[in-house]
Amino acid sequence: MTDAVFTGPQICAKEAHEVVAMLKAGEVSRSELIDAALTRIAEVEPAVNATVTLCEDRAREAVMDLAEADHPGWLAGLPIGIKDLSPVAGVRTTWGSLGFRDFVPEESHPLVERLESRGGVVLGKTNTPEMGAGANTFNEVFGRTRNPWDISRNAGGSSGGAAVSLATGEFWLSHGSDLAGSLRTPAAFCGVVGFRPSPGLVSPGPAGNRFHPEAVQGPMARSVRDCALFLDAMSGFDPTWAISFPPPEESYQQTVLRADEKVRIAFAPTLGGFAGCSPEVEGYLRRALELVARAGGVVEEDCPDLPGLDHAYRTLRGLLWASGTGRAPEHIQKHFKPTLAQNIQQGRDLTIDDVIDAQLAKSDLFDRMTGFLAHFDVLACPVVGLMPGPVEEEYPREIDGEPLSDYIDWLKFSFLSATTGLPSVSVPVGLSDNSLPVGIQLIGSHRGEARLLQVARAVEMACGGPLGPIDPVVRDG
Repeated sequence: MTDAVFTGPQICAKEAHEVVAMLKAGEVSRSELIDAALTRIAEVEPAVNATVTLCEDRAREAVMDLAEADHPGWLAGLPIGIKDLSPVAGVRTTWGSLGFRDFVPEESHPLVERLESRGGVVLGKTNTPEMGAGANTFNEVFGRTRNPWDISRNAGGSSGGAAVSLATGEFWLSHGSDLAGSLRTPAAFCGVVGFRPSPGLVSPGPAGNRFHPEAVQGPMARSVRDCALFLDAMSGFDPTWAISFPPPEESYQQTVLRADEKVRIAFAPTLGGFAGCSPEVEGYLRRALELVARAGGVVEEDCPDLPGLDHAYRTLRGLLWASGTGRAPEHIQKHFKPTLAQNIQQGRDLTIDDVIDAQLAKSDLFDRMTGFLAHFDVLACPVVGLMPGPVEEEYPREIDGEPLSDYIDWLKFSFLSATTGLPSVSVPVGLSDNSLPVGIQLIGSHRGEARLLQVARAVEMACGGPLGPIDPVVRDG
């Protein structure tokens, strides 16, 4: 799919499932993988600033103590990255905020514990905007993360460090999380796969809110097959989480291996006029879906009505920020950037009628999407409606000349999946005319991860993917 240059250790260019197979066969050692990852991190970090905290000693101790296990998501000692919103015991965890710049937790997030129990070896923490708010990854603790396809460009957020760590070959798998496209946007901008699972499949969301379904943890990888591997490692029933449910009996990896070209896709380039999309992005997505159709898929332009989506999403988002981050102590909140403080205040200003209307709209939207997806495998739409902007720009102010109202208005394509609780994925479908990655968003049916991954793999194959890792690109001008 690309002629991009990669000069790192060749083991770093392999897909995660290949490296895990090599680990299981004894063809490479866990220590050799740590060495390779550290070599690559040292090579590219000065240019991209993706992996901001390393824990080499902890990782080397972990591989010595790792016991073999028989599990479909067994990672066998593969080094992984963890987003700096999730605590890792004994490792500096900052949430990208000055109030936590020296914080070292004693306990790990439950998802980290699960991944380590399934053979994942945490080697580093990846950069995120402050408290995960925003789709450009920068903060006052570590600075800006840059898009490796053009280091003058935005890498997306809030899982920008994770996406860049994959795109440059620092890690084979990197953990993300998602509310307003926080793993989907950086995946699209950096040419990797970002999967937002159904709420309840992957370990708990915000501490203290065991019923919250909008913010989820999810896998990021360079290929759909690797994403399935990572989802197998992440997923599982958790009795401490009110909305938890178990994965299907067949592993997601086995499901992906049975993917074929016979997919049925509805394409909605603006979600029925809900979100703005530049002609450039729409053109690239149409070109990709033509390839899917030529390969044997069915693509129809269609979209359900989506009344109340904007208000419902913004209300639910406001409740999350006000009830979570907005209850942090004042000595923490005093450092918050203006856009984060604004989000929290919007949540505090909600009325009971706002909440009632949002809940009713959410239920109606779920019914509409469920009925619509009875006729299609997925609803396809942009991840975002424009290509990556300058890294110095916190958020764009317009799309194709149409002004945007605030710092999440350009992320409106992400609202539907988060509001309805439907799984979604960002899949690379090629490069733009100036060699930047283009991603498409696929939204699946209720708890339909297995079929969604199959369709994602069909799209990936039709478009010639996956993309491999690259050296950071410095462009003239």
